[in-house]
Amino acid sequence: MTSTSPLARARMRAQGVVGRLKRMLIDKVGGDFESTQLLPPSPRLQQAMQQQVAVSNSMGAPLSISGASGAGDVYVDAVHVERAASSLRQRTAELKQAAATPTEKATIEVVALMFQSILAEERIPPSVRVWFARLQIPVLRVALAEPEFFSALQHPARRLIDRMGSCVMGFESNVGSAALEAEIKRVVQVIEQYPETGRRVFQLVFDEFQKFLSTYLSEQGSASRFVSVAQQVEQKETLSVQYTIELRKLLDDVPVRDEVRDFLFKVWVDVLAVASVKYGLKHEETHSLKQVASDLLWAASAKPNRNDRARVIQQLPGLLQRLRHGMGLLGFPSTLQDQHIKSVSDTLADAFMSRTEPISQESLDNLSDRLANLEDYLPENGVGDLDLDTESIEMITGVDATNIEVINQGGSQPNEAMRSWAVELQIGSWFGLDHNGKLNSVQLAWRSERGQLYLFVTNGGRCFLIQSTRVASYLQAGLLVPSEEEALTVRATRDAMAKLEANPERLLN
Repeated sequence: MTSTSPLARARMRAQGVVGRLKRMLIDKVGGDFESTQLLPPSPRLQQAMQQQVAVSNSMGAPLSISGASGAGDVYVDAVHVERAASSLRQRTAELKQAAATPTEKATIEVVALMFQSILAEERIPPSVRVWFARLQIPVLRVALAEPEFFSALQHPARRLIDRMGSCVMGFESNVGSAALEAEIKRVVQVIEQYPETGRRVFQLVFDEFQKFLSTYLSEQGSASRFVSVAQQVEQKETLSVQYTIELRKLLDDVPVRDEVRDFLFKVWVDVLAVASVKYGLKHEETHSLKQVASDLLWAASAKPNRNDRARVIQQLPGLLQRLRHGMGLLGFPSTLQDQHIKSVSDTLADAFMSRTEPISQESLDNLSDRLANLEDYLPENGVGDLDLDTESIEMITGVDATNIEVINQGGSQPNEAMRSWAVELQIGSWFGLDHNGKLNSVQLAWRSERGQLYLFVTNGGRCFLIQSTRVASYLQAGLLVPSEEEALTVRATRDAMAKLEANPERLLN
C-alpha cells in the first residue's frame, strides 16, 4: 500500500469501475462496445440529436450566480437544475425511440444516467450544473462514435468534465467564481459549435481550460499578490542554496581564513541572492556585490608585499562600507553589522602579519570571473529544503505577509510515492488542510515554475505557502486530504452501474 500513492490506487479503482461497465455492456448488449473504430449514429438518431441541440441553443442557459456582476445575470437554484434534469430525461426517451440498434439505446441510457448523477451533485453550484447539462448531447455523440469512451479514463471528454468538476466543487457561491463560470460557459459553447469534430474539440478546450486555470486562480484576490511574492522567495532561496554549493566548489583549493569563509557562506550568499532577485542577475548592482566577495578574498589573504599592504589600507574603508550596504539588503540591524565588520576587520589585520603564501593573482582572477558569472554554473534542478518563514518573505520582497502562512513543520518523512503524488496534484483541486488543529478548505491555486512551492488559498483569502517536500509530508500524514477521492465521471459511472445492476432492462427499454 505504501509503494504507490493514493492517486495511483484511485486510478486503479476507477479503472475497475469502468471495466465493470464495459463487461456489463458487452454481456447485455453485444460486442460493439469492444469496437475501436469510429461508428457514426444511425440517420434517424443523428437527425434527432441535431434537433435537440437546436432546441437547447434556442433556450440558452444562465451564466452567473446571484451577486455576480454583469447585466442580465439570472439567479439559478435547485429548481432550475431539476427543470434541466427533467428536460434531459425527456430528451433521452426521445433519442432512444429514434435509436436503430441496441448499442445505440444502451449508449444513450448510460450517458443519460451519468449526467443524472452529475446534475444531482449538490456540491457543484446550480448555475454550473445547468451548463454541465448542455454537455450531454455532445458527450453522447462522442460515446456513440467511440465506444471506448466508457472504458478510457483518459478520454478527453472525461478529463474535461472531471477537471471542471474538481474546480467548482468548493467555491461555494464565491463572487470571484464568476470568471470560472464564464470560462465553463465558453467551453460548453465551443463544444456545441463543432459537433462533428468528436474528441478533438474536447481535447482542444481541455488544453485551453488548463491554461486558463494556470493564470486565473493565481490572479484572484490575495493570491495574485502572493504568487509574485512566492516566486521571488523561491528564486532567492534557491539562489542562496545554489550559490553556497558553487562557492564551496570555488574555494575548495583556495587558502581562505575560516572567518571569511563563514562570512561568505552564512551572509554574503544571501546578499547575492537578494540582490539577484531585487535587481536582476546581470544588474550592475548585483555584479558590484559579487566583486565585493572577490575583493574580500584578496584583502584577507597574506600580504607579505608592502605595496599590497598599502593597497589594502587604501581600499579598506570602501570595502567595509560595501559590506555594510550588502548586509543592509538583508535587513541586518547596525549591531549585527558591527559584529560582522569587526570579525572581518580582525581577519584583515591578521593578514598583515601572515607569512603564508598569498593567493596567486591567477587564482584571484579566476575566482573573480566565476563569481561574476556565478549563475552560469548553477545546477538546473532545485536543491534541498528552503528556509522559509514570514519574516524572510517580508525581508526579501518588502511585502506585508500577515495574510500568508508559511507551513514549514509537521507531517512525516515522505516516501517516493508521496513525493510523486505531490507532483501530480492538479491546480484548482480542493483539499482539506489540517494545520495547527484547525481544518481549512483550501484550493491549490499555484505551483512555482521550479515546482518547489505550492500556494493553497481559502475562500476567505487566507494563503498557505508550502514547499513541495512538506506537501508530500502532509499528504502522507493525512493532514492534506483531497476533497474528492473519485473523479466526477467515475462517480457518475459508479452511480449508473448501480442503477443498471438493479434494473438491467432499462438499457434497451
